[in-house]
Amino acid sequence: MKVLINMIMISVSSMLLSSCGNFSSITGCPDGEIEWVDMVMINDIKYQYLPKPADVNNPLPIEKGRELGKVTFKMADRACSNHKMKNGDAAYLEEGTSIYEIKGYPTSLIVVANDKAFLVDTNIKAKTADNLFPLDGWVKNIYIESTEDGSRIQPYKQDSTKKFLDDWSQLKLEDPESLYKKGKMEGDRIFLEIELNNGVSFRLVYWVNSNIFSNGVIGSKEIKNIIEDELSHKISE
Repeated sequence: MKVLINMIMISVSSMLLSSCGNFSSITGCPDGEIEWVDMVMINDIKYQYLPKPADVNNPLPIEKGRELGKVTFKMADRACSNHKMKNGDAAYLEEGTSIYEIKGYPTSLIVVANDKAFLVDTNIKAKTADNLFPLDGWVKNIYIESTEDGSRIQPYKQDSTKKFLDDWSQLKLEDPESLYKKGKMEGDRIFLEIELNNGVSFRLVYWVNSNIFSNGVIGSKEIKNIIEDELSHKISE
């Protein structure tokens, strides 16, 4: 079974989904009611919850490893929209909740807390795509998804998957917020689903014209060719 992020991962909007101009119920906050993305921060990395689709009947084979830390501050109903997350902060996890590594996977990519998988969202130390999303060796399949409903349309060919992962590790990373402000996240887009070996999966959004991904990864000519080639097979079938 797959776990799918049903939204675009853009760092500029990943912290706060909505707010309004009236005073909220949080004393001293000049914000409206805040709806936080379900996130947690540990070891200077922000992670975002990977929600399970409603049709998942069996648990994913996620095995907890060592404890990385605990939640020390729950932001919901307590933090203002200008709150800067720090280690131990979580949007909805209760204080005292333990955060664990997932055995067999790098903690820079994914962790688990309260039996929920959290995928990396922001890592200030990451300078390359591989630093932010270490994929080589952890990926089972790549799929093209429908931009209408997020359903799988077709899997990548195995040779295309290998080429994609080989090239991914060499790609550069830029600040998503800056790219967004420059209009680089506009126009035609493609949804790619990355399925890990343990069944956990997540979405990468790719903008065709600018050759960039929503997490700030800058595509190469090879990556662009691979995506366009797979897309052409979809169109022709």
